[in-house]
Amino acid sequence: MLPADMVGGVSATRAADLETSGELLTAFVNRVDAVLRDLEGSAGNPTKVSAQGIRLTSLSNGSEGVFPEAHDLYKQYDRVHQELTSLSKTLHLQIEATGIAVQGAAHGFDKLEEEQRQRFWAIQAEIQDIQDAKDGKLQTRDSKTGARY
Repeated sequence: MLPADMVGGVSATRAADLETSGELLTAFVNRVDAVLRDLEGSAGNPTKVSAQGIRLTSLSNGSEGVFPEAHDLYKQYDRVHQELTSLSKTLHLQIEATGIAVQGAAHGFDKLEEEQRQRFWAIQAEIQDIQDAKDGKLQTRDSKTGARY
């Protein structure tokens, strides 16, 4: 049997818990926003990470060509650099999506601005595209509907 204060609605205790949870979500979204700002200003920013590449010619002395060890080093560096660039971009996108999701959880997704809802789904699609590219899946996305084919 339900307690008397819960019949016909939310109990005072539950209402207080929900209010506290809302405050916690607001505090959490503020922390997520701060992490995102810190990431954007750091060397981990996706743009900064992708700009830190080297060219194969940097490992040769020009006229004598590339020796095999230098070529292997370059291939490994390039592979790791691409992975770090992808990881940085994905992390950036996930933090942004988490901030939007927390705002939606705190205030209701129907109360989010349409632009925020569209951005959230665009982030999800972009992350899926990054993962598909990493997995070697070649799919295209309809620009209007977002459907994959």
